[in-house]
Amino acid sequence: MNDKKTTKKVETSKQDGSFVFGKENYQLMILGFVVIIAGFMLMYGTTDIFDFRKLTLAPIVVLAGFVIEVFAIMRKPKD
Repeated sequence: MNDKKTTKKVETSKQDGSFVFGKENYQLMILGFVVIIAGFMLMYGTTDIFDFRKLTLAPIVVLAGFVIEVFAIMRKPKD
């Protein structure tokens, strides 16, 4: 019996020092971050905490920002 383990060399497609994501991915990530910050700014304030802007609009904007972030991460970069 052969007791030697076969080792395979794993080749990676990006060994030239390039980034994992493409330019569009990073742009979408920045856009998502800006949308999240805008949502938190809509929540900011001490007066009338039951306002439509703070109770409904701001959480929707924040969730939209997180959806953009997930899309930016999952999008396959174009070569």
